Amino acid sequence: MSAPTGGEVTVRRCVVRVVRRGGWSWGPDPRGLVQRALDALPELLAERFDDLLDGDGPDVEITEPVRLSVRLSAAGRGGSGLVPSGLVLETVAAGGGTPSESIPLPVPVVLPARSSPSDGGGEVPESGPGTPESPPSAAAALFEELAAREELVALLALLPEETVRRYLSALLAESAAERAGPVAGEPGGSFVAEELPGPAVVLAAELARRRSLAWPPATRADFAGLLLGSPGGPAGAEIAPIAATASVTESSRPAGETRVGSVLPFLLAGPLARTGYLDAIGPALSGVDLAAATPLFAAALAYKVLGAPQRGWRRTPADDLAAATFAGLESVPDLTAFAGEAVPALPVLDGVLALSLCRGHDRAGPLLITGVDDGLLLVDAQGLFPIAWTSTVDDLVPHWAACGRPPVLVRDSPLPASGLRDLAAAGVRLITDARPLRDDPLTRLRWPTPLWTTGGVEPRLATSLSAERLDELARTLFVEHRAVPLAADRALEHSVSLAAALALGMIAWQLWEGDSPVRALTTFADLEATVRFTRDAVRVKIPLGRRHTDLWRGGALTDVPDVVWLDGRTLTFSGG
Repeated sequence: MSAPTGGEVTVRRCVVRVVRRGGWSWGPDPRGLVQRALDALPELLAERFDDLLDGDGPDVEITEPVRLSVRLSAAGRGGSGLVPSGLVLETVAAGGGTPSESIPLPVPVVLPARSSPSDGGGEVPESGPGTPESPPSAAAALFEELAAREELVALLALLPEETVRRYLSALLAESAAERAGPVAGEPGGSFVAEELPGPAVVLAAELARRRSLAWPPATRADFAGLLLGSPGGPAGAEIAPIAATASVTESSRPAGETRVGSVLPFLLAGPLARTGYLDAIGPALSGVDLAAATPLFAAALAYKVLGAPQRGWRRTPADDLAAATFAGLESVPDLTAFAGEAVPALPVLDGVLALSLCRGHDRAGPLLITGVDDGLLLVDAQGLFPIAWTSTVDDLVPHWAACGRPPVLVRDSPLPASGLRDLAAAGVRLITDARPLRDDPLTRLRWPTPLWTTGGVEPRLATSLSAERLDELARTLFVEHRAVPLAADRALEHSVSLAAALALGMIAWQLWEGDSPVRALTTFADLEATVRFTRDAVRVKIPLGRRHTDLWRGGALTDVPDVVWLDGRTLTFSGG
C-alpha cells in the first residue's frame, strides 16, 4: 500500500481471509465463495481506509485486473472446472486464533470461463489444437499441484523409497527429458538438473537424500544409477517401465434407474472430495498405468462400507449391486488381481489422506495407536480420524512427526514385541495401558487403572483414550468389513479402510459433533436410494425422512463434481 497522496490510496497487495465459524460445511453454495469475496472487496477496502481520507469517504475502484492463481482440477482439465489455490480458505475459530476443527478442508470452486480475452488479466486460456504446450499428464499434474501448494516435500516424507523411485521413473518416461536428457546421454555427459521435468527435481532430490548421495549428481550415469538403485550404474541405462499385468476392461455404465440397498458408498464421495483425496485417485493410478481401473478402486471403497462378507468372502447380491452402481459398472469383477497391481499407487493416496489430517492436527491434542491386522493404526483422538496404517514403528514415526510430534496414547492391543521400546527410542512421548516388557523404558503412573508412560505426558490425557470406541473402529473397518477378502497383499484393504473411515468420521462430525465413524456406518447402512445415470450427472435420490433431513442439514448432500470413475460426471443428491 502506498501512502495517501492527493486523496488516493493504492493497494498493491490484498489478501482476503474467509472465516468459517463452526461445522464442516461451507454453506449451500461453496463454489460461490470466490465471487462473494470479490463482491465484498470494495466495501471492505472502503471501511479499512475510511479514517485515512477526508470527506464523506473514498470511492473504491479496482483499476487493475484481479488475478487469481488457479490450478486445473484432476478431472476437469478440458476447461470444465478450475480450483483456485491462490485464494486461501482458512478454517479458524469464531474469535480467531486456533483452528476450530481438526482438519482443514480445501473447497473446490468452479470459475466461469471468460467470454473475451481482452477484458482483463484474470482469464485462463483453454487448451485446444492451437495450444503450443500440451497439458501435463495426470500424475505429473498432481505433483505439480502439490509443489505449487508447497506440500510436495511433506508428502514425499511419508512415502516409501520405492514409491518415490517409481513415480520419478514414470514422470521421466512421460517427458522428452527421459529420451534425450539426463538419462540417455553420452557416458561422460554432465548432469543438468534443469533438464528434469517439473516436480521430478524434487522427487530426485528426495531419493538422493534417502540414499545419502550428493545432489545434484555430477554425471548422467550417476543419475541413472540413482534411478536404478545402484550409484555409478552404467551410462545410458534405461528406466524400467511400470506396467500393469492384467487388463482392465472399459467400464459399462448402467442405463436407467437402479434401486440400491445402501446409499452409504455415495455419501463417502463428498468428504473425500473436500480433503483432496478424490482428485488424487486418477493421477495416482495413472502413474502406474492403471488409469482405466478407477472404477475397480471405487468398487473396493464401496465394499468397505457395505455388509461384511459372509463366510469371510461371499457377498450378497444387494451389496454387489450397490458396489457396481457406485463404481459405474454393470457388475464388479474379481478385485483380487487389481489389489496386487494397485499396490505401488496406494502410498500416494494414503499420503494425501494423511497429509490432510496431519496439517490440521492440533499439536496439543493426542494421537492414538492401536495394533490391528498385524500392523499399527495411528488415529487422531479428536473424531477418531485414522491417519495411517503401517506395518512397523519406523514407518509410523514420519506421520507422527508430520502431526507436530504430539503425545501419543497406545492401546493395549496386538502390538509388535518391541513396539513400545521402538516408539520410546524414536522420541515419542506416550502413555499406554499395555503392560511393558522388561526392557521397555516406561514407568508406572499413579492412576486408578494401570498406566505406564515414557514421561513428558500429562496423565490427564489418558482420559482421551476412548478404548472401546477405538477397538470398535479397528475391528469393524479394518477386520470385519473386508473389501478384497481373498487378496494376499492387504495394502488395498488398508488403503480403502483409511479412506472410508475418514469419510465416515467426517459425516459423524458434521451430524453429531465428533462421534465415532462406526456410528455413521451403522446409521446409514440400510438407507436405500435410487440412482439414475445421465450424460452429465449421476443423480442419487434418498427417501425423505429423519436421516435425509440430518444429512441435508449437516451439509453431507452437496454435489460432487468431476468424479473420476464416473467419466467426470457430477454426483448429485436429492430427496423424494
